[in-house]
Parts: sequence; structure tokens; C-alpha cells
Amino acid sequence: MATHPAVVTTAPRAPLSIRHVPTVVCAADEVRVRVDWTATTPFDLHQADGGLVVTHGVLGSSYAGVVIELGVDVRDLSIGSKVFGFGFRGQQEHAFQLFVTVPMYLCGEIPSTIAPSAAVTIPDSFATAVHSVTAALHIPLPWPVPGHPPANADTLILIWGAASSAGTVTLQVLVHWGYRNVLATASPHHHVRLRELGAAAVFDYRDTDCVEQILETARMGRSEAPSIPLVLDCIGSVTGSIRPIARLTEAGTRVAVLLPVVIRAPSTDELPEYAMEVAGKAVFAEGVSVEGVRTHAYLENGELKARMQSEMMPALMAVGAVGPLSSTVVEGASLLERAERALAIMRDGISRQRLVWQVSGEGE
Repeated sequence: MATHPAVVTTAPRAPLSIRHVPTVVCAADEVRVRVDWTATTPFDLHQADGGLVVTHGVLGSSYAGVVIELGVDVRDLSIGSKVFGFGFRGQQEHAFQLFVTVPMYLCGEIPSTIAPSAAVTIPDSFATAVHSVTAALHIPLPWPVPGHPPANADTLILIWGAASSAGTVTLQVLVHWGYRNVLATASPHHHVRLRELGAAAVFDYRDTDCVEQILETARMGRSEAPSIPLVLDCIGSVTGSIRPIARLTEAGTRVAVLLPVVIRAPSTDELPEYAMEVAGKAVFAEGVSVEGVRTHAYLENGELKARMQSEMMPALMAVGAVGPLSSTVVEGASLLERAERALAIMRDGISRQRLVWQVSGEGE
């Protein structure tokens, strides 16, 4: 069997390595993609440093590249199509390797106006946003998007960590579907951008009275309870987000927390510590619903499985409803060096931008 190089992790905090893995031939409904670009995400760091939900092997999830092989049942793509997507279920779908072989519903065609290096910033965050909104917050996102606002367009929705990749895409998704009262927390230098994207109000999560500010704004001119019905926590930090959120919730509030729960974040000095359950991490009022979100579970929704990456994601990017995230290109003389540098930058907390890097050395 033919093989190709892949970046793998062998043990928590161990140096990454290059391994030659099998090049998987397409099944009937699959495509093989030469990976030109990928993005290193916090989840990659959680896996590399903390061994989170991983059998050590090929890392990576978001990819952008060129179709080089088609299964016999694939109709909407061609050899040479530029595609992007989010793969996560096994070695052949992981992105830190020269080729991925994925079912056609795990990729979409890159709009002609968007460079592959920009497109690769989106897939995992888009999947997280749509799945969190529909499955955990129970907000319907009918497709195609209706030409009128939803009946509950004025519902208050709080995104904690809205400048994160998942938070930014979630804001864009909610605004595009017509939700008008999305509140956000972020560092001050992100506030102008989040308002431009449609946030009704933005708060500095580091302010000692941030919770009080949010509640004051939420209650302004309103008598309904709870003051904030829906909260999405895009940070998942016990001290940095879950406990402050618990203070602003009331009976009837629904809270969705992106997993894993971070008890201690990865750093150059300490091993990380995680949990996969939110229960017990903060004291919530009686009647508050709290749910941890596992993005990979979106495939349980048959409609989203069929359409989210192949149809919705490219269409929303083509019309500018969801835009590429701010990114930094990580350079390096080799595939391994680029992968190691990206993880090191994330571990040091230097960059809040998407860290993108070339895999094949081709394609732009």
C-alpha cells in the first residue's frame, strides 16, 4: 500500500514526529484530498499536551486542498476542485498529513473569492457554532435561511468568549439567521469588531463587575425571566467562564459549554488538566440547564450531516455571512517544524489568531 508523511503525537508533551501512514483509496462516497493548508487549534494542543480523548497518532482536523481522487458516487466535485472541511473520526480524516480521505459530506468547495489559507480557518469553528446553537441551545437554523426574522429574534443570547474562533463564527451565524440581541464578552481590543459583526453589546470579561454589567443591560426595559435565557460558553474555563456565568443565570436559563472543561490550561510550565463534564464545576441556580457540547456529535443530526459542510458552509462564506478568521501563517523549513512551531506559539499564549500552515507546500 502507498504511504505518505503525517505529523503524529506519541505521548503527552512529547515532541511531535513524522510517520508514514497508509494512503487510503476512496470508497464510493469518498474523496481524497491533497492537504495544502491546515490550522492548529486549541483542541490539537489539548491532545498533544494532555492526551485528551486521543489514541496518539495523526493530529489535526481542518484542512484545505485539492481533490485528487473521487469515489464513483461523488457527483458535485471534480478532480482538481479546491475544497475545505473538518475531519475527525479516524486517522484517514485527520489534517496534519499529506492526504486525507473523507466522505463527500465532510468537505465543501472553496468559494472562488477566498484563498485556501483563509478558508481553512473556518471548518471546525463552523461545525462547532452550528451544532452548539441547534443541539445545545435549541435554536433552529432552517436551511435555506428564511427571508424573514425568526419569531424569537429578540431573545437575549450571551456568547462568553465571542472573540474566540467558535464565538466569532457563532455570532455571525446567529446574526445571519436574524437574531438581534446577541450579547458578547471579549477583551476590549475586540469590541469594535464584534459590534461590526452584529453584537448588540460587548463586555470586558476581566472587569470585576462584568456580571453585574451584563445583568443590568439584560434587564433594561424587560420584565421577562430569566434575564438571559441562553448562554454559550466558548472558553470552558472553570475560573474564567463557568463560575462567572453561573452567577448570572436564573431558573430557566440554558447554558451550553464547549468541551473540554479546562481546569488547568496547557502552558510551558505545567501539564494541563481537563474534565469532560460540567457538573460540579460551579454552583448554578436551581432550574438552570447546563450541557457540555461535543462538536463531533453533530453527525447524529441527519440534516446537518448531509448539508452542513458540503452546502451550508461554502454558501455562507460565498455571500460573506461567515468570513475567514484573522490568522497568522506559521513558517518553517519542514512539515514537522511548522507543526511544532504552531503548537509552541499556542502553548505560549502568544497568538489569539488562527495559526495556519502549509502541509503539502503547494496551493494558495
